[in-house]
Amino acid sequence: MNVRNTASFENIASNASDLIGNTPMFELARTGAGSRLLLKLEQFNPTGTCKVRMAREMILAAERDGKLKPGGRIVEPTSGNTGTGLALIAIERGYRFTAIVDHHASRDKLRAMQAMGVDLVFAEGRGEGPSTVERRRIAGEIAETTGAFWPDQHHNPNNNAGYAGLALELLRDLGADVDYLIGAVGTGGTLCGTVQELRRLGSGVTSIGVEPTGSIIFGGPAGKYWQTGAGAPGGFTVGPNVDHSLIDEGLTVDDIDAFTAARVVARRTGLLVGGTAGAAIDVALRRLARVEPGSTMVVLVCDAGEKYLDTVFNDEWLRERQLLNEPAHQRLHRLFDAYRDSIRLASTRLASASLASARLASTARMAAGA
Repeated sequence: MNVRNTASFENIASNASDLIGNTPMFELARTGAGSRLLLKLEQFNPTGTCKVRMAREMILAAERDGKLKPGGRIVEPTSGNTGTGLALIAIERGYRFTAIVDHHASRDKLRAMQAMGVDLVFAEGRGEGPSTVERRRIAGEIAETTGAFWPDQHHNPNNNAGYAGLALELLRDLGADVDYLIGAVGTGGTLCGTVQELRRLGSGVTSIGVEPTGSIIFGGPAGKYWQTGAGAPGGFTVGPNVDHSLIDEGLTVDDIDAFTAARVVARRTGLLVGGTAGAAIDVALRRLARVEPGSTMVVLVCDAGEKYLDTVFNDEWLRERQLLNEPAHQRLHRLFDAYRDSIRLASTRLASASLASARLASTARMAAGA
């Protein structure tokens, strides 16, 4: 065989950002009624998160609008995923980047940003929760005093616009509509941006937004939570990118259920997903049996679980915070088993119905012959 004839063109990326998008989907569960739960695995993007999509869009828009000059500096408060996305784009386009962070963020996200040359500025927080308000104050101060460009992901419409491609990928890969889309809300960009584009393209999707219990995004009381990358603590002003007209239902999930779902998925599939993805999966698994037969439900998995090996997947860390609940793990395993059994039962019923139909047809033919 002549190797020169095995391909008509090269498919080789020259920039890491060329690898953004076209992430795979994975069927996590299916019911005997034909409904299925799919995961859109955004951890297969460069930097292991969907946030690199909007990081690129925000920077390209700033260049087009003249807000970011060659060799300039970017500053952004982040819990890590937006930070690694901005770091990648900054490297490729020749910018310096300062990330305003706190110790609530995953250590591996902080290490990843440092590995990419990001200047980390730590905000002092109250207790162990996120320092969202203080991080924003510091970012605003740096932007004002140094002239650095602050994308401001909570208020930048190009955050939402960065997910238009994700919507197209869903429709292309399914070859049909998305009936239910479930995901963390956070800044609003991922879920609201994707839903907005789906509906612009004619989708009848029902959207379900998920937040940590203790987040104020859906109007509930503020409280402590350990999920990172989503949530809004007390005192935080939720930005306009959280468009409630694009969220049909808003639900909160506590840390135990969110982390349990992520851990059970790892045990059953070998795929590691983050804690906020675990929260969305928990909602989806509980809802799957109640949707219309034949429905397609998609969960947006925003990032990789490998970033949380020292927290979500660390038994000791969970025990110290009273977040390791073995009965919750067992209940979720039983739910997966119940879905598997429902498929077997439906197949048995179908086979029995086919046999009964064949017998009826044979009896009818014999009667007609008589």
